Amino acid sequence: MSRARRLNIFIVSSDGSRPVRVHLPGWAVSAAVVVVTLGFTTVSVLVGDYIRVRKLAASPAALQRELAEQHGIVTALRKRIAEIRLEVGSWRELDAKIWEPFGPDVGLVRRTPGIGGATALPEPAGHKPSALEELDGLAETVGEAGQNLRALERLMEHAGKALALMPSRWPVRGAVNSEFGTRPSPWTGAEEFHSGLDIAADRGAGVHAPAPGTVVFAGEQGEFGLCLILEHGHDIRTIYGHLSKLLVAPGQQVVRGQLIALTGNTGKSSGPHLHYEIIVKGHSVNPRLYMWN
Repeated sequence: MSRARRLNIFIVSSDGSRPVRVHLPGWAVSAAVVVVTLGFTTVSVLVGDYIRVRKLAASPAALQRELAEQHGIVTALRKRIAEIRLEVGSWRELDAKIWEPFGPDVGLVRRTPGIGGATALPEPAGHKPSALEELDGLAETVGEAGQNLRALERLMEHAGKALALMPSRWPVRGAVNSEFGTRPSPWTGAEEFHSGLDIAADRGAGVHAPAPGTVVFAGEQGEFGLCLILEHGHDIRTIYGHLSKLLVAPGQQVVRGQLIALTGNTGKSSGPHLHYEIIVKGHSVNPRLYMWN
Protein backbone atom coordinates (compact mmCIF):
# COMPACT_ATOMS: atom_id res chain seq x y z
CA MET A 1 0.00 0.00 0.00
CA SER A 2 1.56 3.34 -1.07
CA ARG A 3 2.02 6.15 1.39
CA ALA A 4 -0.28 9.17 1.07
CA ARG A 5 1.28 12.18 -0.59
CA ARG A 6 2.17 14.97 1.77
CA LEU A 7 3.52 18.53 1.42
CA ASN A 8 6.24 19.60 3.83
CA ILE A 9 6.58 23.34 4.47
CA PHE A 10 9.64 24.66 6.36
CA ILE A 11 9.29 28.01 8.13
CA VAL A 12 12.71 29.56 8.89
CA SER A 13 12.94 32.44 11.35
CA SER A 14 15.29 35.36 10.67
CA ASP A 15 16.76 35.16 14.21
CA GLY A 16 18.40 31.79 13.47
CA SER A 17 16.15 29.75 15.71
CA ARG A 18 15.18 26.20 14.86
CA PRO A 19 13.01 25.98 11.69
CA VAL A 20 9.47 24.79 11.98
CA ARG A 21 8.21 22.06 9.67
CA VAL A 22 4.56 21.79 8.80
CA HIS A 23 3.16 18.64 7.23
CA LEU A 24 0.13 19.10 4.91
CA PRO A 25 -1.66 16.10 3.47
CA GLY A 26 -2.16 15.92 -0.29
CA TRP A 27 -5.89 16.48 -0.13
CA ALA A 28 -5.37 19.75 1.77
CA VAL A 29 -3.03 21.00 -0.90
CA SER A 30 -5.53 20.17 -3.62
CA ALA A 31 -8.33 21.85 -1.68
CA ALA A 32 -6.19 24.97 -1.21
CA VAL A 33 -5.47 25.15 -4.94
CA VAL A 34 -9.18 24.79 -5.72
CA VAL A 35 -10.09 27.50 -3.20
CA VAL A 36 -7.48 29.92 -4.58
CA THR A 37 -8.60 29.27 -8.16
CA LEU A 38 -12.25 29.80 -7.29
CA GLY A 39 -11.38 32.96 -5.39
CA PHE A 40 -9.36 34.39 -8.30
CA THR A 41 -12.16 33.54 -10.74
CA THR A 42 -14.77 35.14 -8.50
CA VAL A 43 -12.70 38.30 -8.12
CA SER A 44 -12.14 38.47 -11.91
CA VAL A 45 -15.87 38.17 -12.59
CA LEU A 46 -16.68 40.84 -10.03
CA VAL A 47 -14.06 43.21 -11.43
CA GLY A 48 -15.33 42.66 -14.99
CA ASP A 49 -18.92 43.29 -13.93
CA TYR A 50 -17.83 46.44 -12.13
CA ILE A 51 -16.07 47.73 -15.24
CA ARG A 52 -19.09 46.96 -17.44
CA VAL A 53 -21.41 48.69 -14.99
CA ARG A 54 -19.17 51.75 -15.00
CA LYS A 55 -19.21 51.83 -18.80
CA LEU A 56 -22.99 51.45 -18.91
CA ALA A 57 -23.33 54.25 -16.40
CA ALA A 58 -21.05 56.53 -18.41
CA SER A 59 -22.40 55.74 -21.92
CA PRO A 60 -25.80 57.53 -21.58
CA ALA A 61 -24.04 60.81 -20.76
CA ALA A 62 -21.61 60.38 -23.66
CA LEU A 63 -24.50 59.45 -25.92
CA GLN A 64 -26.41 62.54 -24.85
CA ARG A 65 -23.41 64.72 -25.63
CA GLU A 66 -22.98 63.14 -29.04
CA LEU A 67 -26.67 63.54 -29.82
CA ALA A 68 -26.52 67.20 -28.78
CA GLU A 69 -23.54 67.78 -31.07
CA GLN A 70 -25.27 66.06 -33.99
CA HIS A 71 -28.43 68.10 -33.38
CA GLY A 72 -26.38 71.30 -33.48
CA ILE A 73 -24.76 70.25 -36.77
CA VAL A 74 -28.13 69.40 -38.35
CA THR A 75 -29.63 72.71 -37.15
CA ALA A 76 -26.72 74.68 -38.62
CA LEU A 77 -27.01 72.70 -41.85
CA ARG A 78 -30.73 73.43 -42.18
CA LYS A 79 -30.10 77.13 -41.51
CA ARG A 80 -27.47 77.23 -44.24
CA ILE A 81 -29.81 75.39 -46.64
CA ALA A 82 -32.51 77.99 -45.95
CA GLU A 83 -30.04 80.82 -46.68
CA ILE A 84 -29.00 79.21 -49.97
CA ARG A 85 -32.65 78.64 -50.93
CA LEU A 86 -33.31 82.35 -50.33
CA GLU A 87 -30.36 83.33 -52.50
CA VAL A 88 -31.38 80.98 -55.30
CA GLY A 89 -34.92 82.39 -55.08
CA SER A 90 -33.50 85.86 -55.75
CA TRP A 91 -31.78 84.43 -58.84
CA ARG A 92 -35.18 83.37 -60.15
CA GLU A 93 -36.57 86.88 -59.71
CA LEU A 94 -33.55 88.38 -61.45
CA ASP A 95 -33.81 85.85 -64.25
CA ALA A 96 -37.49 86.73 -64.74
CA LYS A 97 -36.71 90.46 -64.89
CA ILE A 98 -33.96 89.92 -67.46
CA TRP A 99 -36.15 87.74 -69.68
CA GLU A 100 -39.23 89.97 -69.40
CA PRO A 101 -38.23 92.41 -72.19
CA PHE A 102 -37.73 89.48 -74.56
CA GLY A 103 -41.13 87.93 -73.93
CA PRO A 104 -44.32 88.54 -75.93
CA ASP A 105 -46.01 91.92 -75.75
CA VAL A 106 -48.60 92.10 -73.01
CA GLY A 107 -51.17 93.37 -75.50
CA LEU A 108 -50.79 90.22 -77.61
CA VAL A 109 -51.39 87.84 -74.73
CA ARG A 110 -54.93 86.45 -74.76
CA ARG A 111 -56.19 85.05 -71.47
CA THR A 112 -58.15 81.76 -71.72
CA PRO A 113 -60.14 79.94 -69.03
CA GLY A 114 -58.18 76.70 -69.36
CA ILE A 115 -56.29 75.52 -66.28
CA GLY A 116 -54.89 72.15 -65.26
CA GLY A 117 -52.16 70.18 -63.59
CA ALA A 118 -51.88 67.26 -61.19
CA THR A 119 -52.85 67.77 -57.59
CA ALA A 120 -49.90 67.28 -55.27
CA LEU A 121 -50.31 64.65 -52.60
CA PRO A 122 -50.42 66.21 -49.13
CA GLU A 123 -47.58 65.41 -46.78
CA PRO A 124 -48.45 63.31 -43.74
CA ALA A 125 -49.41 65.37 -40.71
CA GLY A 126 -46.40 66.25 -38.64
CA HIS A 127 -43.96 65.21 -41.37
CA LYS A 128 -40.71 67.13 -41.24
CA PRO A 129 -38.20 66.55 -44.04
CA SER A 130 -34.84 65.20 -43.01
CA ALA A 131 -31.63 67.10 -43.68
CA LEU A 132 -30.89 64.70 -46.54
CA GLU A 133 -34.30 65.38 -48.11
CA GLU A 134 -33.74 69.12 -47.79
CA LEU A 135 -30.33 68.77 -49.46
CA ASP A 136 -31.93 66.84 -52.33
CA GLY A 137 -34.52 69.59 -52.74
CA LEU A 138 -31.84 72.26 -52.69
CA ALA A 139 -29.80 70.40 -55.31
CA GLU A 140 -32.88 70.25 -57.55
CA THR A 141 -33.51 73.99 -57.12
CA VAL A 142 -29.89 74.86 -57.88
CA GLY A 143 -30.04 72.63 -60.95
CA GLU A 144 -33.08 74.53 -62.26
CA ALA A 145 -31.34 77.85 -61.61
CA GLY A 146 -28.27 76.59 -63.45
CA GLN A 147 -30.36 75.73 -66.50
CA ASN A 148 -31.91 79.22 -66.47
CA LEU A 149 -28.49 80.84 -66.23
CA ARG A 150 -27.16 78.77 -69.13
CA ALA A 151 -30.16 79.80 -71.22
CA LEU A 152 -29.51 83.43 -70.30
CA GLU A 153 -25.86 82.99 -71.27
CA ARG A 154 -26.93 81.79 -74.72
CA LEU A 155 -29.25 84.78 -75.04
CA MET A 156 -26.53 87.25 -74.06
CA GLU A 157 -24.13 85.60 -76.49
CA HIS A 158 -26.50 86.44 -79.33
CA ALA A 159 -27.63 89.82 -77.97
CA GLY A 160 -24.20 90.96 -76.78
CA LYS A 161 -23.20 92.49 -80.09
CA ALA A 162 -26.44 94.48 -80.33
CA LEU A 163 -26.11 95.67 -76.73
CA ALA A 164 -22.53 96.78 -77.36
CA LEU A 165 -23.83 99.17 -80.05
CA MET A 166 -26.16 100.93 -77.59
CA PRO A 167 -24.95 104.19 -75.94
CA SER A 168 -24.92 102.60 -72.48
CA ARG A 169 -21.79 104.26 -71.07
CA TRP A 170 -21.72 107.62 -69.29
CA PRO A 171 -19.82 110.06 -71.53
CA VAL A 172 -18.48 111.83 -68.44
CA ARG A 173 -18.83 111.07 -64.73
CA GLY A 174 -20.47 113.66 -62.52
CA ALA A 175 -23.61 114.72 -60.71
CA VAL A 176 -26.66 115.43 -62.85
CA ASN A 177 -27.52 119.12 -62.46
CA SER A 178 -30.65 118.94 -64.60
CA GLU A 179 -32.66 115.86 -65.56
CA PHE A 180 -34.50 115.03 -68.79
CA GLY A 181 -38.04 116.42 -69.00
CA THR A 182 -39.93 119.50 -67.87
CA ARG A 183 -38.01 121.95 -65.66
CA PRO A 184 -38.02 125.64 -64.66
CA SER A 185 -35.91 127.64 -67.10
CA PRO A 186 -32.58 128.72 -65.50
CA TRP A 187 -33.03 132.04 -67.35
CA THR A 188 -36.71 132.98 -67.03
CA GLY A 189 -38.08 130.54 -64.40
CA ALA A 190 -40.86 129.49 -66.77
CA GLU A 191 -41.40 125.80 -67.42
CA GLU A 192 -39.54 124.38 -70.41
CA PHE A 193 -38.70 120.97 -71.84
CA HIS A 194 -35.10 119.84 -71.29
CA SER A 195 -34.15 117.32 -73.97
CA GLY A 196 -31.16 115.74 -72.21
CA LEU A 197 -29.04 115.58 -69.07
CA ASP A 198 -26.78 118.35 -67.80
CA ILE A 199 -23.84 116.51 -66.19
CA ALA A 200 -21.58 118.50 -63.89
CA ALA A 201 -17.93 118.55 -64.97
CA ASP A 202 -14.98 120.93 -64.61
CA ARG A 203 -13.77 122.65 -67.76
CA GLY A 204 -11.47 120.35 -69.73
CA ALA A 205 -12.85 117.03 -68.44
CA GLY A 206 -12.67 114.22 -70.98
CA VAL A 207 -15.81 113.21 -72.89
CA HIS A 208 -15.83 109.56 -74.04
CA ALA A 209 -17.93 107.89 -76.73
CA PRO A 210 -20.66 105.80 -75.06
CA ALA A 211 -20.76 103.43 -78.04
CA PRO A 212 -19.06 102.99 -81.43
CA GLY A 213 -20.25 105.37 -84.10
CA THR A 214 -19.50 107.96 -86.75
CA VAL A 215 -19.03 111.70 -86.27
CA VAL A 216 -21.77 113.42 -88.28
CA PHE A 217 -21.28 116.96 -86.89
CA ALA A 218 -18.46 118.78 -85.08
CA GLY A 219 -18.66 122.56 -84.70
CA GLU A 220 -20.71 125.48 -83.41
CA GLN A 221 -24.42 124.78 -82.94
CA GLY A 222 -26.37 127.78 -81.57
CA GLU A 223 -27.22 127.50 -77.86
CA PHE A 224 -25.19 124.29 -77.58
CA GLY A 225 -22.01 126.23 -78.40
CA LEU A 226 -19.22 123.93 -79.51
CA CYS A 227 -21.11 120.71 -80.24
CA LEU A 228 -20.50 117.15 -81.37
CA ILE A 229 -23.02 114.64 -82.81
CA LEU A 230 -22.39 110.90 -83.21
CA GLU A 231 -24.42 108.46 -85.33
CA HIS A 232 -24.56 104.95 -83.79
CA GLY A 233 -26.83 103.21 -86.31
CA HIS A 234 -30.36 101.90 -85.80
CA ASP A 235 -31.57 105.56 -85.94
CA ILE A 236 -29.72 106.43 -82.72
CA ARG A 237 -27.70 109.63 -82.32
CA THR A 238 -25.99 111.27 -79.34
CA ILE A 239 -25.39 115.00 -78.87
CA TYR A 240 -22.68 116.63 -76.72
CA GLY A 241 -23.03 120.35 -76.04
CA HIS A 242 -21.11 123.26 -74.41
CA LEU A 243 -17.71 121.72 -75.23
CA SER A 244 -14.39 123.52 -74.99
CA LYS A 245 -12.48 121.41 -77.52
CA LEU A 246 -13.26 118.84 -80.23
CA LEU A 247 -10.89 115.87 -80.64
CA VAL A 248 -12.57 114.22 -83.64
CA ALA A 249 -13.71 115.39 -87.07
CA PRO A 250 -16.81 114.78 -89.25
CA GLY A 251 -16.78 111.39 -90.97
CA GLN A 252 -14.40 109.89 -88.39
CA GLN A 253 -15.19 106.47 -86.91
CA VAL A 254 -14.96 106.22 -83.12
CA VAL A 255 -14.97 103.25 -80.78
CA ARG A 256 -16.67 102.78 -77.44
CA GLY A 257 -14.78 104.62 -74.70
CA GLN A 258 -12.70 106.76 -77.09
CA LEU A 259 -11.87 110.31 -75.95
CA ILE A 260 -13.82 112.57 -78.35
CA ALA A 261 -13.98 116.05 -76.73
CA LEU A 262 -13.37 118.15 -73.61
CA THR A 263 -16.11 119.76 -71.52
CA GLY A 264 -16.54 123.52 -71.37
CA ASN A 265 -18.96 126.41 -70.97
CA THR A 266 -19.65 127.46 -74.55
CA GLY A 267 -23.05 128.52 -75.91
CA LYS A 268 -25.96 129.29 -73.59
CA SER A 269 -24.62 127.89 -70.36
CA SER A 270 -24.47 129.06 -66.75
CA GLY A 271 -21.27 127.15 -65.96
CA PRO A 272 -19.00 124.30 -67.07
CA HIS A 273 -20.92 121.07 -67.70
CA LEU A 274 -21.85 118.62 -70.46
CA HIS A 275 -25.25 118.60 -72.13
CA TYR A 276 -25.81 114.96 -73.17
CA GLU A 277 -28.72 113.98 -75.36
CA ILE A 278 -29.90 110.78 -77.08
CA ILE A 279 -32.06 110.99 -80.22
CA VAL A 280 -33.95 107.86 -81.33
CA LYS A 281 -35.76 108.06 -84.69
CA GLY A 282 -35.73 111.84 -84.51
CA HIS A 283 -37.11 112.11 -80.93
CA SER A 284 -35.24 112.93 -77.72
CA VAL A 285 -35.37 110.15 -75.10
CA ASN A 286 -34.25 110.02 -71.50
CA PRO A 287 -30.54 109.02 -71.58
CA ARG A 288 -30.95 107.21 -68.26
CA LEU A 289 -32.96 104.55 -70.09
CA TYR A 290 -29.79 103.57 -71.93
CA MET A 291 -27.02 104.19 -69.44
CA TRP A 292 -25.96 101.41 -67.08
CA ASN A 293 -24.98 102.62 -63.63
